[in-house]
Amino acid sequence: MNDSIQKMISSKAKKAKTAMRILSRSSADIRNNTLLAMSENILKAKEEIQEVNRSDLENGKNTGLAAPLMQRLLLDDKKIERMADNLRQVAALPDPIGEVISMRERPNGLKIGTVRVPIGVVGVVYESRPDVTVEVSALCIKSGNGVILRGGSEAIHSNTILARILSDTAEAEGVPDAIQFVEIIDRQVVYELIRLPEYIDLVIPRGSNEFVQFLMRESDIPVLGHADGICHIYVDAAADLDMATNICTNAKVGYKVAVCNALETLLVHTDVAKEFLPGFCAIMNEAKVDIRGCDRTQKIVPDAKPATDDDWRTEYLDYILSIRVVDDIDTAIDHIETYGSHHSDAIITESYSASQRFLKEVDSAAVYVNASTVFTDGYEFGLGAEVGISTQKLHSRGPMGLEGLTSYKYIIYGDGQVRE
Repeated sequence: MNDSIQKMISSKAKKAKTAMRILSRSSADIRNNTLLAMSENILKAKEEIQEVNRSDLENGKNTGLAAPLMQRLLLDDKKIERMADNLRQVAALPDPIGEVISMRERPNGLKIGTVRVPIGVVGVVYESRPDVTVEVSALCIKSGNGVILRGGSEAIHSNTILARILSDTAEAEGVPDAIQFVEIIDRQVVYELIRLPEYIDLVIPRGSNEFVQFLMRESDIPVLGHADGICHIYVDAAADLDMATNICTNAKVGYKVAVCNALETLLVHTDVAKEFLPGFCAIMNEAKVDIRGCDRTQKIVPDAKPATDDDWRTEYLDYILSIRVVDDIDTAIDHIETYGSHHSDAIITESYSASQRFLKEVDSAAVYVNASTVFTDGYEFGLGAEVGISTQKLHSRGPMGLEGLTSYKYIIYGDGQVRE
């Protein structure tokens, strides 16, 4: 083990812990003004950010980084404006710290309540999305948490400049050290980070399912895990097929294919399959999507490759789509519960009873009726941003925003009560 890395991570964790105590006691105005200043400084540095980002894009091209990952890495004008807007939106949200969640009076006169408090220090390990640096920092500052960021090698230059802008701004606004960024990409960093429960309170990984499962097994700190984003859309017998075409196209290729909320498996009721699939698959062919289908799908779409059992269990994050024709909603729900990852699943239907069954019986973090799964996002859900999307049930589920970065403590008011 490299002692210098161990000392560096320990030092950053200690600084974040000390900063968190100061930040959590700061006023909402200080935290909000910090976020607004960060937004302005991100926009002011747009050209510098994009120049640095080009280095990461060039390295990605030279190392053969997949096209969908290159798309996530790119910081164009629109993405930088969205990062700035993330910061403004988070600043505009209600302050979660100190919110009284509940208060009740016991028969003995004790008033017992719960109040929101920061989790503490959050360690975030993520891959080729530099906008994560901004989103996570924004939410942690607002919620009074310290944060240690360890981005992937693909975006090291972009992450470094963004973290520097955010950290310098925080210091100028009176909240120094709350944002700690690790500028080296040695894997030992991750091993050291998950071994510091005395300083770090929660680890949030943004990466492959294998990586998440590894951290959950090895970490001495609680890990907010997630499974793959194996997202489904079920086109019901009572679906508006034009709507279904628009939604399914959007969920697969209309936004980005390399996101965890993109459509991976399409389920189609047998009554509408012959009418729906040829036109939809023609659109997919134009978008260069590789179709893999069940036997019935292949009879309707002869160009489709045979789907294997592994296809139903795969998060492609690529221009690949699995399609299965099903007899009824029961089979569709059974398929989702058997092969899905409990992330985001949707039904397209004009039937109220079918929509309500789907909402009730599909046990996923986000369940949709007549809408695209790619809306599963903290920004789109009005959370301002997100630190990740959890498929766990404890302690946070779905897009994790400010509330997900808080815990609570009991507060008790008495007037002299003693226990007998």
